[in-house]
Amino acid sequence: MADQSSKSSRIRGKGSRRKPPSTGRRAATIAAWSAAGLVLVGGSGLGLVYFKLDGNLQGVDINNQLGADRPDNVDNGSMDILLLGSDSRAGANGEYGRDEGGARSDTAMILHVYEGHKKAAVVSVPRDTLIDRPECTDSAGKKVPAQHRAMFNTAYEVGGPACAVKTVEKISGIRMDHYMEVDFAGFKKLIDQLGGVEVTTTVPINDTKSHLDLKPGRHTLSGEQALGLVRTRKSVGNGSDLGRIQLQQAFIKALIQQVKNVGVFTSPTKLYDLADTATKTITPDSELDSVKALVGFANGLKGLGPGDIQMITMPVDYDKIDPNRVSPLGKQGQQVWTALRNDLPIPASATKGTADGQAEGIVQ
Repeated sequence: MADQSSKSSRIRGKGSRRKPPSTGRRAATIAAWSAAGLVLVGGSGLGLVYFKLDGNLQGVDINNQLGADRPDNVDNGSMDILLLGSDSRAGANGEYGRDEGGARSDTAMILHVYEGHKKAAVVSVPRDTLIDRPECTDSAGKKVPAQHRAMFNTAYEVGGPACAVKTVEKISGIRMDHYMEVDFAGFKKLIDQLGGVEVTTTVPINDTKSHLDLKPGRHTLSGEQALGLVRTRKSVGNGSDLGRIQLQQAFIKALIQQVKNVGVFTSPTKLYDLADTATKTITPDSELDSVKALVGFANGLKGLGPGDIQMITMPVDYDKIDPNRVSPLGKQGQQVWTALRNDLPIPASATKGTADGQAEGIVQ
């Protein structure tokens, strides 16, 4: 757990932040998985237990680790957040595979919230994307050398959150205002405390790797089933990570709708339990490592619904040398990043003809 006195003495990165919106802030997606808990915390009036919940949060000082060598802050009222779900097998996550002493960013999404915070865009970055990973400094101050044609998810593995952020900023040319990481075990518990999430499947899903077995039809997914769904890959579409991304995006929209339908609980105990789980489930950047900061962040975005969020996968194609990997499409990728830098919608042409996991519409 984070020491409270150490939080106040952290060195923060210099430079102005983007101008705050009049209504505050809230995360909308999993990686965005954390959004469910944050929305509930933000609307629940839990001021009396802030101090206890603060002890659950341990932030990562991204600004201090990255220093000044970053894209410029664009003061246009928008906001960009890197959301990661890691595949660590340590501790309670051990049931999903052997703990080999490290973790990779199994799920990565760039959340862009437009000026006014009425609309948002999510760009999923396939973990198997081959990129030129920049030189990084890990949390212990050790230099991690750059690497040509490295898989995207190795950035987190070798250099931690700051290296993942630096890699995303190099790919996109967009400065990340915030970082948030979500834990497997906490995600399951949060879904169960929400009463599950309703989805409709259009085909059978039977995946031995994720332990998910669903017939076509309407389902209320438990935490275990929800985690299985967002990890499912081999049994949907063409079996690629791109198909899994499409399942994740569909689930996130269902989760956001579920949170909006929950409303304000009348049970203080249930509210506290949700807030307690949510704050244990996420690792935010050091500017969001207090409940007060998270509530302010959350309140301004809780009006976003599933229909207000455009979701795409970063434009890629199957790699010409290694067909089990994908490579970024430069021209179409620049359409995405240019649009977001200018706070504009992502044009449809940016994803036309790109590699597709063929899992669209399997989960609704």
